[in-house]
Amino acid sequence: MQQAFDLLIRNAEIVDGTGAPRFAGDIGVRGDRIARIGDLAGSSGRTEIDLGGRVAAPGFIDAHTHDDRMLLSGGAMAPKVSQGVTTVIGGNCGVSLAPMPRPIPDPVTPPLNLLDDEGGWFRFRTFGAYLQALRAQPAATNCAMLVGHTTLRVATLDDLEKPATPGQVAQMRALVQEAMEAGAIGVSTGLFYEPAIAAPTEEVIETCRPLKDFNGLYCTHMRNEAEGVMDSLEETFRIGREVGVPVVISHHKVIGQKNYGRSEETLAFIRRSMALQPICLDCYPYTAGSTVLSADRAATSSRVIVTWSKPLPQYNGRNLDQIAREMGVSQDDAVRRLLPAGAIYFRMDEADVQRILQFEDTMIGSDGLPHDASPHPRLWGSFPRVLGHYRRTLNLFPLEQAVHKMTGLTARNFGLADRGVLQEGAYADLALFDAETIDEAASYERPIAPARGIEAVVVNGRVVWRHGQATGERPGQVLQRRT
Repeated sequence: MQQAFDLLIRNAEIVDGTGAPRFAGDIGVRGDRIARIGDLAGSSGRTEIDLGGRVAAPGFIDAHTHDDRMLLSGGAMAPKVSQGVTTVIGGNCGVSLAPMPRPIPDPVTPPLNLLDDEGGWFRFRTFGAYLQALRAQPAATNCAMLVGHTTLRVATLDDLEKPATPGQVAQMRALVQEAMEAGAIGVSTGLFYEPAIAAPTEEVIETCRPLKDFNGLYCTHMRNEAEGVMDSLEETFRIGREVGVPVVISHHKVIGQKNYGRSEETLAFIRRSMALQPICLDCYPYTAGSTVLSADRAATSSRVIVTWSKPLPQYNGRNLDQIAREMGVSQDDAVRRLLPAGAIYFRMDEADVQRILQFEDTMIGSDGLPHDASPHPRLWGSFPRVLGHYRRTLNLFPLEQAVHKMTGLTARNFGLADRGVLQEGAYADLALFDAETIDEAASYERPIAPARGIEAVVVNGRVVWRHGQATGERPGQVLQRRT
């Protein structure tokens, strides 16, 4: 039967996001939904893309981002759509752009300065005001947003080196209530970072109390991912149990040479605990992480690359040991001169990264930092690296499982209804790519580069990336958690 579609994708190898075997077919889209999947040879589309046997998959869902500001300041979302990402989860690691009901400190408290080191973007007094801005000025991607515990502490406490008082906890709890009513999907913490280290477990539990009524999520950059990783996992699971909500272990890893191999221990504990309570986890496909620069983190890393420095930007993209030699000072003194700054830290073992990636319940999240001058390549390359290096070259998992880890699994865990799957009636978020050539083009030396092998990217039925460039379309929606 001849049918007319707004968008018709012909001759696709369909990987539907569920983990089921791929199959050949055509995809017809009307408006923002997939209308038909099958043999549509007699049909027509206002826009047609002939894939010639290349892959059509659900648009990738980036489970862990810091895109809170880029959604507004760089709405084309080029680092994301260029690698097939159609939805981002923002507000991670305790860091969200809102709420900020009082003036942000000057200088901006790290790690909030990863979003904005000047402070002007922390202008939304309520979380609702921030979400309204996102709806009024849509980006190329969809988003679902968390409210950050560190942001709440900065907005509420005068002394971040102390636990919150009962009155301050009540203030933060009220801010969480407002955020959840406005459409946040949960709360994130960054108990690893200095502004939240002083927060005891009980502060987090009591601050997060409103989550249960909204079936929200508790997502965490845990307190310790090194020697204390098992204690931190137990703390994370306790918070989930006592609040009564699912937990997400952000960018799961084990860091420091003495902890190499301990992912066997952590994953076994996670698997056992999953039988007792709802637990999710994500990771990025690299042995280096990136965050604000500190002497302590640098001292425990085999290599450090400076990603940005406010006082000394000429050193962006350079190795810290080379910078120290040029300055003629110790590494610690070089760090002091560079601050405030950011860095890439090489502190993980490849075998652990592969083991965590292979774990059947691991989602993919880039953890990219879009405002770094010389960012970690994960910002532009995470998803193609999984599909190219880890899937095609190393054969860690079949294509169907790799795609499931970045689509259907993530949509289910975050409660993103009708996303992450290619099915009739689902939203038309699609990543179209060549499975034989897809890979990252970004590297530590050249970190800003669109991925190879991406044919086109579709968000809510509209093409946002094609022929290696953004189309200018901005069809993104603010998504809420539906379970």
